[in-house]
Amino acid sequence: MRSITHFIHGAAQSRDGGRSADVLDPSTGAVQAQVLLGDAALLEDAVASARQAQPEWAAVNPQRRARVMFRFKELIEAHMDELAALLSSEHGKVIADAKGDVQRGLEVVEFACGIPHLLKGDYTQGAGPGIDVYSMRQPLGIVAGITPFNFPAMIPLWMGAVAIACGNAFILKPSERDPSVPVRLAELALEAGLPEGIFNVVHGDKEMVDAILDHPDIKAVSFVGSSDIANYVYARAAQNGKRAQCMGGAKNHGIILPDADMDQAVADIVGAAYGSAGERCMALPVVTPVGEATAQAFREKLVAAIETLRPGIPSDPQAQYGPLVTGQHKARVESYIQMAADEGAEIVVDGRGFSLQGYEEGFYLAPTLIDRVTPQMKSYQDEIFGPVLQILRAESFEEALSYPSQHQYGNGVAIFTRNGDYARRFAADVEVGMIGINVPIPVPVAYHSFGGWKRSGFGDLDQYGEDGVRFYTRTKKITQRWPTGGVVVDQSFVIPTMK
Repeated sequence: MRSITHFIHGAAQSRDGGRSADVLDPSTGAVQAQVLLGDAALLEDAVASARQAQPEWAAVNPQRRARVMFRFKELIEAHMDELAALLSSEHGKVIADAKGDVQRGLEVVEFACGIPHLLKGDYTQGAGPGIDVYSMRQPLGIVAGITPFNFPAMIPLWMGAVAIACGNAFILKPSERDPSVPVRLAELALEAGLPEGIFNVVHGDKEMVDAILDHPDIKAVSFVGSSDIANYVYARAAQNGKRAQCMGGAKNHGIILPDADMDQAVADIVGAAYGSAGERCMALPVVTPVGEATAQAFREKLVAAIETLRPGIPSDPQAQYGPLVTGQHKARVESYIQMAADEGAEIVVDGRGFSLQGYEEGFYLAPTLIDRVTPQMKSYQDEIFGPVLQILRAESFEEALSYPSQHQYGNGVAIFTRNGDYARRFAADVEVGMIGINVPIPVPVAYHSFGGWKRSGFGDLDQYGEDGVRFYTRTKKITQRWPTGGVVVDQSFVIPTMK
């Protein structure tokens, strides 16, 4: 059986902590590989490698670091089909979604190619008598990323591309559920000219996470995962004096006003709710139609659209989405469908019991639609993370605005309307970090930044974009004066003075 090893100092590293985990094929339910789980001693090897390589890499001028990122970008593009197939085999995404996963990460690599401009400091001439003030951005040293199963290419590239371009060494701990693509990305980075030790990959579970959070040489940690774990990572990292940016869960809402283009809204929401089997933090699992007529029109069109959806194996070009990542996760999603029914919601379309011929042991779940949801229901309050869409009806714009604003999560939200005034008010007033106006999945482009509010984001800096550069660097401020020979220095300058 295939063994997935760590990647340290430019080579496969098979030493582990005596433990391993199964990597499943979600289409069949079969075990396809074993991933080695490392421990603190294995992490120490990765840190030692990074410690050795990072000073020399930081001394490389930003333009030459950018050239490595350009080559890295070209290699990712050249290996797109390979990466997508590998990703699909472990995660279960259809090939189109897998390529989108890689592409969105690639866009951050493209952003990192502009690092010479992004690292420029500020300069003020004549801030005082003969005094100039300037600043410079310098790398932190060794930084780490802890990434989830749902985007095994995109999120490691969100973190690693910016961290490495800034001059840091990057240690990645990917999800043990689909670990192969992160290792392959590290191999391609090495091929692109990245020095050994600058991009290391270590596999593990909570033991490895805690080792990363406690290691004194790791100066910053970036995390994406559930909110409870994000809170834990943020608190423990801060306790150990590390920078941390931790992205958590979500319960994104789509608000439909009566004047919306209903056909377009339905098409957008179907893709946003059920694409990638709903396993994404920017999925749109709650729809809030405003007014009874809007709700009924939306529901009728949505049910008709759901009937055309086809789950299938990742390689099937006709499939809209693939299986869930594990049987355990499938059971969890199904438990929330039952919970909603028990709470009094109406199960309009029930995806449980779906079986794909020839793949009966796969982790498939058909699209599910639940209506008559209320804010008090736990199935509404929690993140389900599957192909399940809930309808939470509202009587007015103000009521619809209140639902995402009062929810514990504040990652993304969308509004569908032709009314610019309502859209503008919504964008200004809603208590959510990322907003779409007639855009169902408002993930910002790579040269902006990604991040939610409330329990969706811990820390004051977002992922990638200029916030990413700020997170992976620290600013040094210099005040300089060059006295002319023979001139007596005014001593009043050396202490605070009103002169």
